[in-house]
Amino acid sequence: QVLLVESGGGLVQPGGSLTLSCKASGNFFSIDPMGWYRQAPGKERELVATITATYNTNYGKSLQGRFAISRDIYTNTVSLQMNTVNPEDTAVYYCYAEFRATYDSGTTQSWGQGTQVTVSS
Repeated sequence: QVLLVESGGGLVQPGGSLTLSCKASGNFFSIDPMGWYRQAPGKERELVATITATYNTNYGKSLQGRFAISRDIYTNTVSLQMNTVNPEDTAVYYCYAEFRATYDSGTTQSWGQGTQVTVSS
């Protein structure tokens, strides 16, 4: 199993910046991709960004340019730099990862517990 532990959420003013981090731990053969999703009140969970072990990235609609995802494959950590945030970015942000328990097993999804990001003055 993989445990994903997020950190870095909180209150930020409009136009400000915030960095989220997530560290994966546990027993696994590989973990790929890692990323972030978010869910605002009354809305469905949506993609923020994912990144592969070869650093290929995929961003949700309209987020690339303001948000930047990065990854440290040696510490199994993924980070999300959020810039020029606005109130529409308010949501619970969930760390996400797909992992293989052994070299020949299928992939399994894992989710963090979520961290609240509130954009407000």
